[in-house]
Amino acid sequence: MELQDRLEELRGQGLGVAAISYDSETVLADFAKRRAIGFPLLSDDNSAVITDFGILNTVAAEAQGPNAENPDVVADVRQYVSVFGASSNIVGTPFPGTFMLDAEGKVTARFFEEFYRERNTTANVMLKLGAGLSPIAAIEGETAHLKLTAYPSNTSITVGTRFSFALEVEPNPNIHVYAPGADAFGYRVIALNLNPVEHVRFEPVLFPESEIYHFEPLDERVPVYQEPFKLLQEAVVSGEPGVEDAFKELDGLTFSGTLDYQACDDAICFDPVSLPVSFTLDVDLLDRERANR
Repeated sequence: MELQDRLEELRGQGLGVAAISYDSETVLADFAKRRAIGFPLLSDDNSAVITDFGILNTVAAEAQGPNAENPDVVADVRQYVSVFGASSNIVGTPFPGTFMLDAEGKVTARFFEEFYRERNTTANVMLKLGAGLSPIAAIEGETAHLKLTAYPSNTSITVGTRFSFALEVEPNPNIHVYAPGADAFGYRVIALNLNPVEHVRFEPVLFPESEIYHFEPLDERVPVYQEPFKLLQEAVVSGEPGVEDAFKELDGLTFSGTLDYQACDDAICFDPVSLPVSFTLDVDLLDRERANR
């Protein structure tokens, strides 16, 4: 469990960790013992806190009522409850997600998914908040124009994992690379282009804010990056039925592609570059005893 694996590092950043669910204390105690969990697992077995936070999953109860066969209810059950159908023992569950609270208990950020089987990893949440954990399995490279450090948010993935590939780019002195919007001027925007991977979808790359560079000879004002910056490429492993069976045959998944960019200095635009990148991540299976509850 990633929260447990990252616990000391999270605490080192001044972050506390707790998980809350509708499971009974007995169920949570058993899970904590089996997985050696070192942070609080809180039992909200009457769903009072879940309801107060506004994340009570009412779809599960609706699926037990007179509208259970309604096509809209059936579709909601598949998205928010179970692709295998609803059952009475999941009434009272929350929409799964992550809240970030400050020292006063005020919610400062929240992360929820459109499909209950897809979940953000802890490291992915931290990266998106700009407070990433220590890079793991990093790849370092250097070209004539920049230095690159690339790493995955997680070294292992499973069914429904939402994770990221991070690329930290440091342009050389007096060098800039092009940001989104520069394509309108005919320049190649820096981009991570990963090859398709079965059972995985890629979200649009998350770009940081750029700056406007004034190229005086042409009187152009173009969005660029001149200072170190980070790109995030999110990826989501499908939570659809059948993926877990496919993963049973795999020890890992390899993601390969290129970092493409065009660099310029104050006088010259250099030829476009395609830098190969590749990551291999371990594949884990779900804790079925826990997941079936």
